[in-house]
Amino acid sequence: MTRLAHHPTLVFFFTIIGLVISSSLSLYLYIQGGFSATWLLITLITIAFISTLYFQFNKQNKHMGFVLKSLANGDSSLGLSQHHPMRQHLEEIKTRIQSARLSAEQQAHFLQTLLVHIDLAVLVLDSEGKVIESNPAVTRLLGKAINHSEDLEDIAPLVNECDNSLKTIANWQYGEQQDNLSIQITSAQIQGQIRKIVTLQSIRDALQNKEQQAYKRLTKVLTHEVANSITPLSSIAQTCEGLLPSTLSFDDEEDKQDLALALQTLAKRTEYLGAFIARFRKVSNLPSPALQPAQLAPLVEGIYQLHQQSCHQANIDLQLDISHSQLVMLDTAQIEQVLINLTKNAIEAVRQNNDSSQQNARQVVLKTGANNAGQHYIEISDNGPGIAEHVVDMIFVPFFTTKQQGSGIGLSLSRQIMINHGGDLIYLQREQGACFRCVFG
Repeated sequence: MTRLAHHPTLVFFFTIIGLVISSSLSLYLYIQGGFSATWLLITLITIAFISTLYFQFNKQNKHMGFVLKSLANGDSSLGLSQHHPMRQHLEEIKTRIQSARLSAEQQAHFLQTLLVHIDLAVLVLDSEGKVIESNPAVTRLLGKAINHSEDLEDIAPLVNECDNSLKTIANWQYGEQQDNLSIQITSAQIQGQIRKIVTLQSIRDALQNKEQQAYKRLTKVLTHEVANSITPLSSIAQTCEGLLPSTLSFDDEEDKQDLALALQTLAKRTEYLGAFIARFRKVSNLPSPALQPAQLAPLVEGIYQLHQQSCHQANIDLQLDISHSQLVMLDTAQIEQVLINLTKNAIEAVRQNNDSSQQNARQVVLKTGANNAGQHYIEISDNGPGIAEHVVDMIFVPFFTTKQQGSGIGLSLSRQIMINHGGDLIYLQREQGACFRCVFG
């Protein structure tokens, strides 16, 4: 009877059979001889049998309700007894479910760990443009958290209008640094929902590396083809100048002077070209910075003290503006080289200001601070004539210079030092004068 109670269909079937048999026997006995003790006994047995089946059926229904309630409450035993025939099957199912769940959790953990550690910025957006998944590389790359496609600013139209797949390159302004991003957008249907997967990667470093590789190849050519020829030319010119006897006479004495001047000029110019190539070689052979924690304020104060006396003698107002002193990882010697070069350029720029009404207003300012992106910087600005707008894009190109005696190496070298520090050297357009900002990443 206990096993029968576990099968509601069989209980219902036997109940119907019992009712049919009881009714048939009652009718037969009544026709044969009316009501008798035998008929009464059979009727009572039938009623007892049906009652028992009905009781077991109700008990099974209550047990099923208890099982469902156990499922809802997370009870893995489901209220089944230890010897219940379904208990073994339930244990097998539970083991398989746990194994599948563990495998899914391990895979999800692996993918999550992978997203956290890769430098590729990944965004997953729903059909409304809301970000439902992202990794930390997004904030590192873009400088802010992205919660919606509209937060991507100029990139937002590309994401919103893409219905299938797209691969392109776009510009992104991070703080004061201009970055180039490689963007790939893929639209897919996942579990019946439209999802857009956006990957972002900075190619700025790759472009700069290619640029530096080109400079290095150019340096090799200069060193091999030009420098090797300049050295003997300078030596020959100096030797020839020394071989000219003092008693040597010309039809015209000025010819002798011209010859000596030509040899001197040749020697000087070849020496200058050799020094020029040596300076340019520094750009391509610049050593990697030895990064150490250092405060920006003492560094800038040292540059201020170094130039204070010379600026006072030249009637230049050298100012120091330290808004905060932040600890930054840097190579002190290399950054000092950058600051000295920029300060020297600023002093030379204000010296060009020959307006008598502005003589007492010539000014150079050394400043520390932080921008909106949380990047720390050192800024050197002046109120000189500034840089012409049409040459701004060329000022960091090696060999390019607007000075008559300039080599075009200083700004290029300074910018490369800042890039090697994970930052940048940028030029800020001002109404008057020039402003160079050393931004630390």
